[in-house]
Amino acid sequence: MLDLHRAGTQLRLPGTALPVARHGSDVRPSDSRGRQRPHSGVSRTSARSHDREERPNDTLLMLDVETVPDPALIPAEWPADRFPKPLWHKVVAISVVEAAVGWDAGALSETYEVRSCRSGGEPDWDEVRLLRAFWKLFESSRHRIVTWNGRAFDMPVILARSLVHGLSAPAWFQRGTRWANYGHRHAQEWHLDLMDAMSSFGAAPRLTLEEAAAAVGAPGKMGEHGSGVADLVSRGEIARVRAYCETDVANLFVVFLRWAYLTGRVDAGSHDEAIDGLLRRLDEDGAERPHLAAFAREWRRNAERVPPYVGRRSQAGMRTCGD
Repeated sequence: MLDLHRAGTQLRLPGTALPVARHGSDVRPSDSRGRQRPHSGVSRTSARSHDREERPNDTLLMLDVETVPDPALIPAEWPADRFPKPLWHKVVAISVVEAAVGWDAGALSETYEVRSCRSGGEPDWDEVRLLRAFWKLFESSRHRIVTWNGRAFDMPVILARSLVHGLSAPAWFQRGTRWANYGHRHAQEWHLDLMDAMSSFGAAPRLTLEEAAAAVGAPGKMGEHGSGVADLVSRGEIARVRAYCETDVANLFVVFLRWAYLTGRVDAGSHDEAIDGLLRRLDEDGAERPHLAAFAREWRRNAERVPPYVGRRSQAGMRTCGD
């Protein structure tokens, strides 16, 4: 993930946000669980049809990469203080949050079942092996990719480095249609660059992930930063880099959930259930990966300041099972 503040780059790209398709009017009554009920004019049959036609990908993949400069490719005349081009970055970690995408026809809402928060491969894997494993994962399901600045950095790096190493990625280029595919900027069912979307595609200033996470109560970087990755790698602390990358995708998922609720992709009940699902995953995996347990603890501490739920009055769900 490229931090624009670190890179010293301020991109100004044309474009405006596309309106989000809605069913019926903007206000719907809620049931006892806080879920919005559909208007009587929207049938379950039409909802299922909408699901098939508008939601072609059934697995969410929050994606982040960490990189170091590749001295073998950076030209000698390239200024030391200038950020390298994507081709000149070597991938050292790829982390994801995976979630199954469902559809609640009664509430007209997507649902997200968190499956994992992890890094690809093992700490001693080289770049080729990491990239090969990523493409194997990518091709194994119909993924909706979510990134933070991933159209400008993460995916260009993955694609460029795959080209360097002679890897093939046909699914990225051949799935979808002319107007709905992974390369189309506004095809958010395929690749949602959340930083780009939240800036109205460059019309407003772009946020860093740290800033967006703080706004919704997520822990943020927790003392780490992308600018320190090269030093960590040089000291052999790749496990720390992988941990940092995993907390970044956890932050990204929290911000994405609030965005999904804002745009009408999920209702309050589905949003809050996904928050619970992420917390359960962090708690379960935190015993073996302390950085995930630390993320969950910090998130719970922040709950008094910024409630993570949007449909519940009580934040009791933020308590661990042992509390």
